[in-house]
Amino acid sequence: MYHYVENVADKKDTIRQSLNINPYAFEEQVKTLVNANYTFLTVRELADILNGKKFLPGKPILLTFDDGYRDFYTDAYPILKKYHVKATEYVVSGVLDKPNYLYSWQVQEIAKDGLVEIGAHTVHHLWLKNTAFARADQEIVQSKIMLEKLTNRGIVSFAYPYGAFDSQTVSMVKDAGFTSAVSTLPGIIQGQENKFY
Repeated sequence: MYHYVENVADKKDTIRQSLNINPYAFEEQVKTLVNANYTFLTVRELADILNGKKFLPGKPILLTFDDGYRDFYTDAYPILKKYHVKATEYVVSGVLDKPNYLYSWQVQEIAKDGLVEIGAHTVHHLWLKNTAFARADQEIVQSKIMLEKLTNRGIVSFAYPYGAFDSQTVSMVKDAGFTSAVSTLPGIIQGQENKFY
């Protein structure tokens, strides 16, 4: 799970630094995984595996990126393309074209390329756990609608902002038509029973 992949210019921005990996280190991680023969999957592909539509390959790994920061396009995406590595980029749809975030045309280009799956991460990066139903539902459903309209592709993967969710949130994500969701719960066990966790 990545956020920023850049050389942070503002050394006083401690939050950005804590969520960052520099492009050199990221490329070294990708090269190490490629050389160790890991199979890179998108979250969409993992959902298909959990649903029995595909077989689990040897040494599977997923790379995910949260929030849709612009450095994904300028720094991380070129590395993914260089090594032909799949990943999933979770986009906060309501901040596209704003400073620090991806431009709409960049999301369209990434989606068209097909190497990186575009997933939804709400409209405004809203904390969903214990949020009023109508507000949470709007954030979930509208993020899917906005990204599908922008990319002309089905959006089936969802990431809970801050990893925060509850049973109501899980139900809304399922009802919106997502096939899986990710959080920040520790652990590596995946299966049908937790494909929305």
